[in-house]
Amino acid sequence: MTDKHPPNTAEHQANWFSRNPNETSLIVILALLVIGAGLGSLTRMRDDSLVSLFLTPENVRLMTQQLGMLGVIAIGAGIVIITGGIDLTIGALIALLGVIFFKLLTSWGSWLIDHHIPWHWSLAVLAVLITGGLFGLWHAYGITKLRMQAFIVTLCGLLSYRGIARFISSDSQVGNIDGLHETMDLTLLTVLSEGSIQRVLNHFTGNDITSGPLSFVPMSFIYLCIIAGIVGVFLHRSVYGRYLFAAGRNELAAKYSGINTHAVIGSAYVICGFCTAVSAILYAGFAGAVMPSGHGNFYELYAIAAAVLGGCNLRGGEGSVLGIVLGATILTVLQNMVQLFRNDTSLSDTIIGLILFVAVALMMKQKSFSLSKTFAKLRRTP
Repeated sequence: MTDKHPPNTAEHQANWFSRNPNETSLIVILALLVIGAGLGSLTRMRDDSLVSLFLTPENVRLMTQQLGMLGVIAIGAGIVIITGGIDLTIGALIALLGVIFFKLLTSWGSWLIDHHIPWHWSLAVLAVLITGGLFGLWHAYGITKLRMQAFIVTLCGLLSYRGIARFISSDSQVGNIDGLHETMDLTLLTVLSEGSIQRVLNHFTGNDITSGPLSFVPMSFIYLCIIAGIVGVFLHRSVYGRYLFAAGRNELAAKYSGINTHAVIGSAYVICGFCTAVSAILYAGFAGAVMPSGHGNFYELYAIAAAVLGGCNLRGGEGSVLGIVLGATILTVLQNMVQLFRNDTSLSDTIIGLILFVAVALMMKQKSFSLSKTFAKLRRTP
């Protein structure tokens, strides 16, 4: 039995950068941004030492925490985009699931405990994750069975879910300490959602270590790495992934090839709903409270922007998990740079939008111009 891709082919001889021009370009852009932000934020301290505000451990920790939350929903949005669809409900679902999460920890949870029904915060987490998946399944039903356009289905959800969140919360803020039952201990939940690796280790070992590299690695970033690894294996190393790309490139051709396109496309929305639920818990813990009228506003646009910047084609059939994570990283760095360099943040979204427009326009040129190909030509030039 012959191998379709023998090891001596030019494709296998080429290095990783030549085989992945999109990711290579993103890495170069990210490196330039980090260098520029690091040099641009140099500040002279009282002891005449120069310190980069961008590269301080606390700022890096904050960026990493925000990257973890944004990256998870960007992966969910990217999976949907690969199928040629779109999900506009992410921000509204983050608000709704955040309200449900706090309600399950406070008033609803207290009612269950008072009526002698076993309840724990882990059940609240599980309920939110399942609910997110069910919302994704509902979107899949409308798109695959009712044959409605993804834009219409998710636009209706965008309008409806935030309204439901405002109704459940009586259009008021819902916090993690309001109505908390006396038997409900949220210490471990707080550590797992808001803390770092070191805080988790301290919780289980009884130590009180507050310094060290592990204290600056938030758990949200760990969750991103786990989800990215799992989704990456299924997307790039499994039959399911090939079916997903095939359905995105040409759904009709994939269907005639024997692929159950309804199940494949529907599963993408379920994955997106699950990723949204994970981020909803993390965002709720990070904020400490949820105001349903504003919580999660435009998050779906940030997730879509990160996925598109990472190489996902809105027409479907293109994208990679690494590219999505790199796109989310670039977006997080841009947001942090604007906050560091501008005291007036009223134009922050405008600045980020313009930079993203230029970046995506340059990325679209990669088919005719590739940094890796340019470097290869320079190496061959005597």
